[in-house]
Amino acid sequence: MTDDETAIRQVVETWMSASKAGDHATVLSLMTEDVIFMVPGQEPFGKQAFAAASKSMGDTRIEGSSEILELQVLGDWAFLRNRIDMTAFPPGNTPVRRSGYTLTLLRKEADGRWRLARDANLLTQR
Repeated sequence: MTDDETAIRQVVETWMSASKAGDHATVLSLMTEDVIFMVPGQEPFGKQAFAAASKSMGDTRIEGSSEILELQVLGDWAFLRNRIDMTAFPPGNTPVRRSGYTLTLLRKEADGRWRLARDANLLTQR
């Protein structure tokens, strides 16, 4: 495994652990400023909309797992195909489980860090 592949795997691991801890600042730091998310039923959205949605979740607890199925590094860009299984536990409400696949593009930025640049998230409620 190359250093870049190791660093990208660490980005995914950090994203999952920060999400579980409710550490929105760390999750946001793993994104490029021009990140674009694509999810079913919505127009693509960026970092500000992601931050607002995360903040609106309040005390919702998140648990999940991520399995990288494919990872390719192509210069300063990389893509990964991932299988995610996550459950959100909103206080006082029924847990919501989503699972499925993502196709993610990451970019190595000027500071040498890999960050999520584009994400097509195909998770569906289970």
